[in-house]
Amino acid sequence: MGPKAASGFYLGRKPAVLLALLLAALLLALAVLGALYGRCLQEAEELRAAAAPASPTAGPQEEGAGCCPPTPSPGSTRPPGVWDEPRLPRALLPLHYELRLWPRVSPGQPGPFVFCGQVNITVRCAQDTATVLLHSSELELWGAAVRGPLLEGPGGGAGGSVEVAELWLDERQEYAVLELRRSLRAGGRYVLQLSFRGPLSEDLDGLFLTRYTDQGQSRHLFGVEKLSSEPAEDQMEGFPVACIVFLFMLIASQLEPTYARTVYPCFDEPAMKATFNIIIVHHPSYVALSNMPAIDTSEMKDENGSLWTVTTFNTTLKMSTYLTALVVCDFDYITRTERGNEIRIWGRKEAIKNGHADYALNITGPLFSFLEDLFNISYPLSKTDLVALPDFAAGAMENWGLMTFQESTLMYIPRDQFGSKKAMICLIVSHEIGHQWFGNLVTMNWWNDLWLNEGFASYFEYIGASYVEPRLPLNKFFYYHMLQPVLREDKEIAARSLSAREEKINGTFSLVGLFDIFTYSKGASIVWMLSSFLTERLFIKALSSYLKAFSFSSVNQDDLWTHIQMVVDAQNEVHLPASVKKIMDSWTCQNGFPVLTLNLSTGIISQKQFYNKRTENNTTYNYTWIVPISWIRNGSAQPLVWLDKSSKMFPEMQISDSEHDWILLNVNMVGYYRVNYDPLHLKRLAQVLEKDPKAIPVVNRLHLIDDAFTLAQAGYIEIEYAFELTKYLAKEDEMFVWYSVLSNLIPDNLENILNNYELYPFLKKYLLKRMLPIYHYYASIIRQNVDTLADDYFDQIHFEKFINTACWLGLQDCLNLSSELYTKWMENPDHEIPFIIKRTICCYGVAMGSDKEWDFAWKMYNHHNSTGIDKDIMLFAMSCTRESWLLYRYLQYSLNNSLLSSDNISIVISNVAATEIGQRIAWEFVTENWLLLNERHRNGILQKLLGVMENFVNTDLQIQENDA
Repeated sequence: MGPKAASGFYLGRKPAVLLALLLAALLLALAVLGALYGRCLQEAEELRAAAAPASPTAGPQEEGAGCCPPTPSPGSTRPPGVWDEPRLPRALLPLHYELRLWPRVSPGQPGPFVFCGQVNITVRCAQDTATVLLHSSELELWGAAVRGPLLEGPGGGAGGSVEVAELWLDERQEYAVLELRRSLRAGGRYVLQLSFRGPLSEDLDGLFLTRYTDQGQSRHLFGVEKLSSEPAEDQMEGFPVACIVFLFMLIASQLEPTYARTVYPCFDEPAMKATFNIIIVHHPSYVALSNMPAIDTSEMKDENGSLWTVTTFNTTLKMSTYLTALVVCDFDYITRTERGNEIRIWGRKEAIKNGHADYALNITGPLFSFLEDLFNISYPLSKTDLVALPDFAAGAMENWGLMTFQESTLMYIPRDQFGSKKAMICLIVSHEIGHQWFGNLVTMNWWNDLWLNEGFASYFEYIGASYVEPRLPLNKFFYYHMLQPVLREDKEIAARSLSAREEKINGTFSLVGLFDIFTYSKGASIVWMLSSFLTERLFIKALSSYLKAFSFSSVNQDDLWTHIQMVVDAQNEVHLPASVKKIMDSWTCQNGFPVLTLNLSTGIISQKQFYNKRTENNTTYNYTWIVPISWIRNGSAQPLVWLDKSSKMFPEMQISDSEHDWILLNVNMVGYYRVNYDPLHLKRLAQVLEKDPKAIPVVNRLHLIDDAFTLAQAGYIEIEYAFELTKYLAKEDEMFVWYSVLSNLIPDNLENILNNYELYPFLKKYLLKRMLPIYHYYASIIRQNVDTLADDYFDQIHFEKFINTACWLGLQDCLNLSSELYTKWMENPDHEIPFIIKRTICCYGVAMGSDKEWDFAWKMYNHHNSTGIDKDIMLFAMSCTRESWLLYRYLQYSLNNSLLSSDNISIVISNVAATEIGQRIAWEFVTENWLLLNERHRNGILQKLLGVMENFVNTDLQIQENDA
């Protein structure tokens, strides 16, 4: 934050002018928003009217009928009733849906877009009721009817009907309420009938429409064509860009957690499972996909005589509403069948043609087979579609039979030099396949136990990924991506327990908030710990029992504990200090995690909730966890022990005065806790590391260092003891460990340390001495054959930070290496810089050079083959020059839309301002050009520039204060 006016700071004329202009801009923005508000309301009503079809009198059940309903009455003035409760009553239980959806989208149609449909829901009445509640949101409903009770037997025809007295909507609880003339009777089966219509938006949830481009197509989807055949004004000689690009649209769904109710009226709670028969009406140019295989296609005409295709799908398995899915697209696919499961990977025609889907197809079948064998439960569907959507906010979704992915999380470009992209795709595909058992087959009863879906899918994504990609080391992989990040977050105010009481979780907003790092990463970490203390054999045996017992049903976490307890009770191999429920509830029903403090002279281990002692007003609780402690003594594994109270003595953990006698807790970091050793033992562990780093497992070397620095920052120990553990680093050859060290010592904003004239020289001397051995090892590989690093995932993702730190610390060989590789690239653009270090090499290549190196970076930024990532790298590299005039020129380029896209202005300014010599240059550029920037980009750039310049305005004011 900026300083207060009363602090005596001097504010220069240019900053004062800027601040005045910013205030004026903000006031203008508020005035404009106020003026536009009424106009927006009017335009919204006009769009709503335009969405109505031309034939309002057509009956909704008629082939080709329009969708124009009467509006049900609102429920704002209703007396209290069951509609006030946030959960559906259990008077009616859904059995089967007959669902017909018609996205009204045709070629050449400009929008707005709508969809309409009909749904018949067969329900069983569990108790007499004259009120029917369904979920419905953002839908217009009409044609409500109730048939039944249905006759028993094969035909199951209706024995009559029940008149609907009134249909009205409760927007607060998102209910459609059908009030009946007489009660439905317990034990009877009935059919609820409704017609509906809703908006087909581009919000990427519910049923949505999204746009994309596809090169080389002979036609275009929805009749919108975009031609790009003229060379750009700044086209460089020898780099042609002429091509034809077609603009396409597709329709897809994303219904988790509660968006099914925005697509069709339904019982939109995860436990209210049913089977579905789905019919999709769509334009003949496209293919329609849903959860099950298509079993029939036919044609129909609408009220205007236009032809549509009607695709009918097979009956689904019993499943939750949030898993219903559809895609209407003009994609291609590749296919393979594994164990009777037809697997199809769908994507843009260009991507499929270029082989981008091949990797996903190669791993999907083996992942299914692996989990089938692991759980001894066959996958119950005959087909599985994986669809790569060009734009998909959810990232990926596990819909039964029709999994959807954001394109970048499913498609792998074979020429992509960044091999870790494969690992990311492997993880995401493995996660969604894990959901086929955890979530689809067995579903949590309510969202308060969402971790039963996401925690287990996150755990098995690593098990599955390590199976199909054996080069990914499971322990390191899991710790780096899952355990370490959530341990850093689980100390904040926002931390919460994994499981909560059902009544605490209600409303779409609170449900969406559950899809966070705690549900995924903490859930997976608790499962990791559970698997470890049970042993993998018993763990998988218990899960198999649990999955078989609750197939096509729903559960809470106590159901899981019961099945694990049954397996534990039936053997004598593993002995627990308490029931499975009591142990696991201590981890799932309490927020945070414990820090264990070990006194090795007494053998006493105590536990307390971890919190930051340096922060005021911390809220901690007197929690006690039942903690499994794996440990080694002098390098040898010891029997598992349990800490089941706040403090407990373990005589076997008392050690002698000998420096060769040492203990390490939480071997391979399988437990969800941190360990605080006394200072003397930290020194002893530091000596062990200096003598032989391999005496301590690699994950524990990282864990020791990360725990020590975290505990020092939180006020548990002095920072000197954390540094003791880093003295051995000259012998550390694992980039996995080095990354953690540098992350703890070097912040992302390096310039903050450069301005600290005491800290930078210390870090330079301390780190360079220890970095040299491993630096020279990797530098020789880079110079000789960088491809040898392709098999090491952590080398690929961590080496960039390592070499960037070496260059930043002024290691001359690192600077020379950067110039050497950059010069070779300049001499031969086909001699690419290794992608894993390209950002750093380009930055220091430009920094160590002159305008010649800068101009080459500019040339490569504009190269027609440059990808988005390539352009980002070059935008960054051009800000690294140490020539002030080049930075001035770079900033001036950002004002020219023919040279740099207006979207890049804030990026350019931010990159320049992040350098030592660029801070004042960027500040002067913004103040001198503010009127032009604001006039050209209006309020769109205001927030971005304020965010970019905030830190540097403070720096400028501090400099002026010091000069005063």
